[in-house]
Amino acid sequence: QKEDIEVTLLPAGHCPGSVMFLFEGENGTVLYTGDFRLAKGEAARMELLHSGTRVKDIQSVYLDTTFCDPKFYHIPSREECLNGILELVRSWISLSRCHVVWLNCKAAYGYEYLFINLSEELGIKVHVNKLDTFRNMPEILYHITTDRHTQIHACRHPRDDDCFRGNRLPCGMTCQNGAPLHIISIKPSTMWFGERMK
Repeated sequence: QKEDIEVTLLPAGHCPGSVMFLFEGENGTVLYTGDFRLAKGEAARMELLHSGTRVKDIQSVYLDTTFCDPKFYHIPSREECLNGILELVRSWISLSRCHVVWLNCKAAYGYEYLFINLSEELGIKVHVNKLDTFRNMPEILYHITTDRHTQIHACRHPRDDDCFRGNRLPCGMTCQNGAPLHIISIKPSTMWFGERMK
């Protein structure tokens, strides 16, 4: 038996290029979310999820349930997290040029909104190991740098935590005048947040 179906890709808001799949056919409509992160109101703006003035009837949802656990019942919004990080970074780096921030990002992608917002708000580029990682995302290239002499770092090293415990950044940067670095580490991770809710 054959059936024609229409497949629509909807933005998942998880990392660049992430999508949800909406399958529509004679036997109904199915939404497959995969990993997604949508703020309140974002789904309402997805025209392809609507029919006229209402949301399409969806018979089945295959939902990513990574955070379907009581310890994740209150996950701060992306905006709340960003505002908290901005406030912390701004106050820390204003103390001296030797006060630096290390964004301990465990994945290669998914933090672009953070890098862009920090750079725009503070006027400081974020140090990364390689620019070619982001070559297909031209909007971020103005906000990142391979120059280690910046106060915000998202550089990586196979033994990141060892570097941090040794009071140096993964890229090996030290303060230019020989003074010790003062480093704070920020780990932007929902999983890590949930594990430490207590």
